[in-house]
Amino acid sequence: MKVLVPIKRVIDYNVKARVKADKTDVDLANVKMAMNPFCEIAIEEAIRLKEAGTVTEVVAVTIGNKSSQEQLRTALALGADKAIHIETEEKLESLHVAKLLSKIVEQESPELVILGKQSIDSDNNQTGQMLAALTGRGQGTFASKVDVQAGTVNVTREVDGGLQTVALKLPAIVTTDLRLNEPRYASLPNIMKAKRKQLDVIAADSLGVDLAPRVQLVEVNEPEKRSGGIIVEDVATLVEKLKTEAKVI
Repeated sequence: MKVLVPIKRVIDYNVKARVKADKTDVDLANVKMAMNPFCEIAIEEAIRLKEAGTVTEVVAVTIGNKSSQEQLRTALALGADKAIHIETEEKLESLHVAKLLSKIVEQESPELVILGKQSIDSDNNQTGQMLAALTGRGQGTFASKVDVQAGTVNVTREVDGGLQTVALKLPAIVTTDLRLNEPRYASLPNIMKAKRKQLDVIAADSLGVDLAPRVQLVEVNEPEKRSGGIIVEDVATLVEKLKTEAKVI
């Protein structure tokens, strides 16, 4: 069984994002980039399925400029068998990404697509759902457990008050939540081996997808600065301040 894992290049989660002076976007100049953490969970799950003998091939795919190949090499070092780079300099929206990925799904015919539920830069949480609609596949979102059986995949997800498990007929789309697994680190020998693995480059324009923008970014602002807290002597003082100063009780 083949698994396709879309991954995204984002600002490293340890870096404090800066807004451009003209507020048109986030400043990416000289900023450390990394694989989106939810995508790391997705690639880890695909590799675990391969190690368990359920999956025979793991294909990683990303969309972006040439620098995005760095994250594909990371995926190959973690255990992916092949990588596909859809190269473009365009700033893409979730629908563009889903449409481009649907073309790769047509080409590769994976029985399972596993991707992060969202990226930590745009936080849209849309691509997986859109990809499921475009490909006509069932979707299991926010997966905290994935169990592949003959012809089906059981996806357990956290809901208010407990856990919900849905059974999807393969082929299917699954998006990953934080609790699904703990991603591994790539070893130095595997990083070296990754340089010799197959990495195909496809021009986004060649896939016949309309990449015209549908959404206009109006303005980007930093969050309001928060004032520091205080330490009170006892509970009585805390209650008094909540009544008289904060006026929340």
